[in-house]
Amino acid sequence: MTTNLHLTTQRLFMRSVRTTDVQALFDYRSDAETNQYQGWIPQTVDETVDFVQNRVSPIINQPDTWFQLVILEQSTKRVIGDVGIHFMDEESQQVEIGCTLRKDCHGKGYATEALKVIITYLFEELEKHRIVTSIDPQNLASIALVERLGFRKEVHFRESIFLNGQWVDDLVYALLKREWRPTEKSHN
Repeated sequence: MTTNLHLTTQRLFMRSVRTTDVQALFDYRSDAETNQYQGWIPQTVDETVDFVQNRVSPIINQPDTWFQLVILEQSTKRVIGDVGIHFMDEESQQVEIGCTLRKDCHGKGYATEALKVIITYLFEELEKHRIVTSIDPQNLASIALVERLGFRKEVHFRESIFLNGQWVDDLVYALLKREWRPTEKSHN
């Protein structure tokens, strides 16, 4: 059974990733400069096909899986980014999130807008207790984004992740359900 999740905002539409999204995903995900802090930068379209078909769960809220949503502009229907949601074990009611946007869509508030709706969905519909995100300390834009959303820094791990051929630090930010103050509701 495949989950067909649909969330909307004033400017955006988010839905489950599809194989028809592969080229759009590859186009912005393969940009190594823009995505320098990402753990996955595909080198070929085939890698992106493999990612969508074999590494992303087709069902939301399955423990120990990643579920992927694409972000589309309402006006153009163009895929402008994606959000990954890692569903950890059932008992903890915790998830990890990560967001990637096309370079030409940075600085327009799209990530904030999309994540507000997704966070609200995770807390209110799926009744999650805690959301975490992992960020490279040099990724100042992502740090500002999660802090704007109310996440707090919990830990700074030194050289804890081997990424793109080097050991890098990792910041972990978190948000509890009781701390969330949504300003925009999702429309399913």
